[in-house]
Amino acid sequence: MAGMNILNNKLDAYKCTANEAIQLKLVRDESDVEDCKKTFYPEMTHQLFGEQESIFGYKDLTVQMFYSAAKLNTYINMKYSDKISKDKFFDSGISLPEADNVLATITKHVPPGFTSNLDDFLTSLADDADFKPFGAKLHSYTVHKDGTEREFEIYKTDIECPGFRAYHERLQTFILFYIDAASFIDVDDDRWHYYLLFEKYKSNGNPMYAIVGYMTVYNYYAYPEKIRPRISQVLILPPFQKQGHGAQLLQTFYNDCYTRSEVLDITVEDPSENFQRLRDFVDTNNCIKLRYFQTDYLYEGFSEDMVREAQDKLKLSKRQARRVYEILRLKVTDEKNKELFRRFRLEVKKRLNAPFQKNGRDFQKLERALQPEELSQTLGCMSTEQRITFLELSFEELMEHYRHVLDRISIT
Repeated sequence: MAGMNILNNKLDAYKCTANEAIQLKLVRDESDVEDCKKTFYPEMTHQLFGEQESIFGYKDLTVQMFYSAAKLNTYINMKYSDKISKDKFFDSGISLPEADNVLATITKHVPPGFTSNLDDFLTSLADDADFKPFGAKLHSYTVHKDGTEREFEIYKTDIECPGFRAYHERLQTFILFYIDAASFIDVDDDRWHYYLLFEKYKSNGNPMYAIVGYMTVYNYYAYPEKIRPRISQVLILPPFQKQGHGAQLLQTFYNDCYTRSEVLDITVEDPSENFQRLRDFVDTNNCIKLRYFQTDYLYEGFSEDMVREAQDKLKLSKRQARRVYEILRLKVTDEKNKELFRRFRLEVKKRLNAPFQKNGRDFQKLERALQPEELSQTLGCMSTEQRITFLELSFEELMEHYRHVLDRISIT
């Protein structure tokens, strides 16, 4: 037994967490390659390395994935101090597992054209000087950060734009690290539209661009002659997060839809909690200016007037209009007034108690509220006590989310 423990300890020395081993970087000039402050890391790697997100077979492993900031020319390589081999365990008497083929696992998701030669990558940085964003510019804005003013631009394009197909193949590799259950989209379907966000800056007096993030939208048909755009993927890269870029990108997409008479309403494909929070913030900021979302109407409850106004003016679905109503109703409700808050709570719980889709997050809430043996029951089979517990948990989590949105609105 002691010998087996020693062996396991020796094997553990050759394991590492993929989220920490993989180093990503957007490179604007050669100095960025050695600048540790420019490095960022994946949020997830289970889509490449399994649920444990671990890599086996190396000590002190570093996997470098560098992208030129504009054209996304790509460098991929790995370094390590030691690699597992049989001669290091000659006395173990067991069959050793082989080291993971890390580069093969990663590069099968990367389009051809990347390099593992750093000198070649550094030479390719000069190509960024002639990069121009794809498609039509829809919006520009500035952000004041660290005492400087930075300029950003948002473009809309489709896959037929010359050069964009290859560019998108490189760009979408980021979603493997930042969007759960990510899958590469069928770019040959012309109902996809792409919204690209760039920082515009100067290098040696010349205008340059660096990718910040992007969004993909699929235009579903809505009978008889409308379309229903569905937001699919939204990503702001880590060096640019928490600077308001997600709201700018989403609002620019909204503004584009407002002018299109064929758009019925806007939906979102399985939104993450972070994106739902962003969406609620933007939609609430927009609805707060509408007639039927003013205080007097909010106290009267959710209405068809709200649904109609939100859809006609902002292309919001009924479901999203209801969320915004609840957020604004909470805003005007004095929580110290027990009667007012009781009425609000009952209205929200009544909605939560209605039949609803049992998605993954619903069952995560159930898991916290119920015993394991009860998880196999559907919501419709819950006892009264179980349903009350679930509704209370759902309500409290929803209030926490709504308060976060209102806190952000109060400082903008």
